[in-house]
Amino acid sequence: MELTTLAFLIPLLPFAAFVITIFFGRRLPAERGLAAVPAIAAAAGSTLISFFLLLKVLHGAVVEVSHPWFKVSEYLFTVGVSVDPLAALMLIVVSVVGLLVEIYSVGYMHGDSRFSRYFAYISLFVFSMYGLVLANTFFLLFIFWELVGLCSYLLIGFWFEKKSAADAGKKAFITTRIGDFGFLIGVLLLASAGGTFQFSELFGMAQAGHFSSSFLTIATICLLAGAVGKSAQFPLHVWLPDAMEGPTPISALIHAATMVAAGVYMVARCFPLFSASAEASMTVATIGGITALFAATIACTQFDIKRVLAYSTLSQLGYMMLALGCGGYVAGMFHLMTHAFFKALLFLGAGSVIHAVHEQDIREMGGLGGKMKVTSTTFLIACLAIAGIPPLSGFWSKDEILVAVKESHNLGLYAIAVGGALLTAFYMFRLYFLVFCGKEKGEAHESPYVMALPLVVLGVLSVCSGWVGLPWLEHNVAGFLSGGEAHGHHGPDYTVMGMSILVAGAGIFLAYATYIRGWIVRDAFSRRLGPLYSLLYNKYYVDEIYLSLIVRPLVSLTRALFAFDLAVIDGAVNGSARLTVIWSRAKKWVDIYIVDGAVNGVAFLTELAGSVARRTQSGYVQQYALMIVLGLATIVILKLLL
Repeated sequence: MELTTLAFLIPLLPFAAFVITIFFGRRLPAERGLAAVPAIAAAAGSTLISFFLLLKVLHGAVVEVSHPWFKVSEYLFTVGVSVDPLAALMLIVVSVVGLLVEIYSVGYMHGDSRFSRYFAYISLFVFSMYGLVLANTFFLLFIFWELVGLCSYLLIGFWFEKKSAADAGKKAFITTRIGDFGFLIGVLLLASAGGTFQFSELFGMAQAGHFSSSFLTIATICLLAGAVGKSAQFPLHVWLPDAMEGPTPISALIHAATMVAAGVYMVARCFPLFSASAEASMTVATIGGITALFAATIACTQFDIKRVLAYSTLSQLGYMMLALGCGGYVAGMFHLMTHAFFKALLFLGAGSVIHAVHEQDIREMGGLGGKMKVTSTTFLIACLAIAGIPPLSGFWSKDEILVAVKESHNLGLYAIAVGGALLTAFYMFRLYFLVFCGKEKGEAHESPYVMALPLVVLGVLSVCSGWVGLPWLEHNVAGFLSGGEAHGHHGPDYTVMGMSILVAGAGIFLAYATYIRGWIVRDAFSRRLGPLYSLLYNKYYVDEIYLSLIVRPLVSLTRALFAFDLAVIDGAVNGSARLTVIWSRAKKWVDIYIVDGAVNGVAFLTELAGSVARRTQSGYVQQYALMIVLGLATIVILKLLL
């Protein structure tokens, strides 16, 4: 089978699973998990094909094919796929995480009344994500970009009978649409200036200087708006924490490993455009740095286990954007890959905890490590990985980011990156110590094997997936992604490595001293911080600011316009009704008194005339003679007078 056919099969398999499950899923017994079989089988098939294509790409193969679809004026719209090193790496991330999440979901969603619909939505999402990764034109990218947003809305609000879930779905959909509007403008600007939607042609034009610097800056910043919305970067980050209202496996699939990584992937895919504009690159780095530090500080004060992980995701996505903005193409994508595995593990581990204790507040947990050994061990591995402890995967990718930021010679951004690493280690081990250590606060049990197996697989990947980026390897992920170009540093930077380990260790020790040993009294510490702690706990009041400055004024304006429209429309309708009544009454009066009156009047006069004339015909001769005399007298008098 040709490679192009295999590439098309990757998204088509989950799409077929979606069609089968949405139409026939209810007929399959959910209690035995059979409704999940089409989705899992399709995910497994796509995963095998993705690994096969990765092997081919490692040996130098590149898949690039386009088929004409339709033409509008001079613009030719095509359907095609492209599998290069970047797409091959992203396919592995989406397929592996997607498959493991679907297997895990069989246990987590057991007994849900909409079991089959859940797997239909997941299959549709995976199809959309594959299409986004394989797209070779901006036109196709935008279509699948929007499909991913639709699937996110459906899955966040899956339990729509809960008002909070329904509101979270709407919030995610509306917020990301703001960024998508900018993304659409950027796509149209590039297509109108280049005369094509093809990535390869537009990238070639940018590298050849076909576009002016100012035009590229405007177009790429518009593209960045889409990434800011989809990857939940500041200031469009507010939807992601609320998106935790969806099922926990969805948080792992969409809001930790794949969908939110779509914005980072798009920036990496368009790296030739962004790298051609220094202003756009600095904008990417600045937004990423702000998001990384901003979200990390909030995560230190949250108590909902999923919200802590949500803000951790925001921070890590900011790290990736920071790397891309500083020219670290390899570093950003390398961290995207490793982060997908350990963050999916963290979310699935959180789901295992919630499934066991039916609680999300970490203050109500404790001592779960003894009763949930698989969950606690794998969760610890993920915490070590995200904190950046060697030799786990997160250490190697975070090291690449720190080196990329360091080589940009921007001291402020480097300080943000180091500070973010310290806070990451602190809040992750704060979470681990409060949940799995200390005194037991309730009953708990380990999750079933169908949920535990994905945790073990992701635990292994969290340990070793970063080894493909070891700086001592002659052929590592840097060479694979960059194709030999200088998008990453060459050789290890031992100074950065040492600082990274020191900072991570300091964060873990601070959490240990506070939440295990009690050397730092956390309540006293929070009271001493006072307003600063309140600021962080309330997430910098960003939601309240948006509510006061944007939402409420818009709602008030909308209500005012609605009231005005209602008054005008009702006034017009009521006025028309009144005129209709008046006209009806006037018409009735005319009918009665004019038309009917005229007819009746003629009849009355005719009857009166007949009655009078009838009286003159009495049959008496003397009466006739009298009338003749009176008539002649009248004629004589008139003649004399005239």
